[in-house]
Amino acid sequence: MNAPADTDLLTPSWHAELELGYARDGAATRPSLRRHKGPLRVQKHLHAEGPEVCQHIIVHPPGGIAGGDRLGISARVGERAWAQLTSPGAAKWYRASGPAYQRLDLKVEAGAILEWLPQETIVFSGAQAELSTRIELAESARLFYWDMVALGRPASGECFAEGHFQAHLDIRRGGKLLWHERQRITGNDALLDSPIGLAGQPVFATLIATGTIDSELLERCRELPCQGRGNLTQLPGLLVARCLAGQALHARAWLISLWRQLRPALLGRDAVPPRIWST
Repeated sequence: MNAPADTDLLTPSWHAELELGYARDGAATRPSLRRHKGPLRVQKHLHAEGPEVCQHIIVHPPGGIAGGDRLGISARVGERAWAQLTSPGAAKWYRASGPAYQRLDLKVEAGAILEWLPQETIVFSGAQAELSTRIELAESARLFYWDMVALGRPASGECFAEGHFQAHLDIRRGGKLLWHERQRITGNDALLDSPIGLAGQPVFATLIATGTIDSELLERCRELPCQGRGNLTQLPGLLVARCLAGQALHARAWLISLWRQLRPALLGRDAVPPRIWST
């Protein structure tokens, strides 16, 4: 007799993990750990702006994330080290019959700096994307973090009509919760068009940086042109920026312009964009 096919066996999925570590070595930051399982890699580390900052580009060779995939990325920046992590292109979450997952665990030790600056996440209609990010900061650690999410593919006439996007973000300093955020958007959700939601804009972005800036710089950042809606808020010890845009490239351009203004003030170093951003 012919038994019904087990569709789970016919639907391959990727389970991948990447573990990174960085350590201060004299005046330089160098990779101290690089371990991977499955299709997650980093390209050769770079010191494009001098030995103090170690830059790595995280690569997911399959090029997209589908139902059943599980990605786990962890990075530990040791005392007084400085790591800058980015990606070569957009992360694409494909239409699927089941959820796919990404877990991100970042730890920044005393006197260390982490810049987490990936390119955008594109969530296709019908995708079931579930992301979880946990960041642990020592008391004197510094962080510059952003994320950009594009729902659907407006350039192809695709709106986010099915599926869901879910994201959890927790940032702790010295074990105490500093930032806690939960997002869940489903296909055809009223929030997509609501003026108290995304207001019809398919792209939303968040920037979070530790530290405090003066009122003059805050106003200068608020005056930066944004092809969409963007603004900043200074909280105690934390700067938060939000953006809504019609295209990912508009959100990315605004975040980069903010980074150029804020990096010297918050991290004490001029902004040198990674070459990969211009390719």
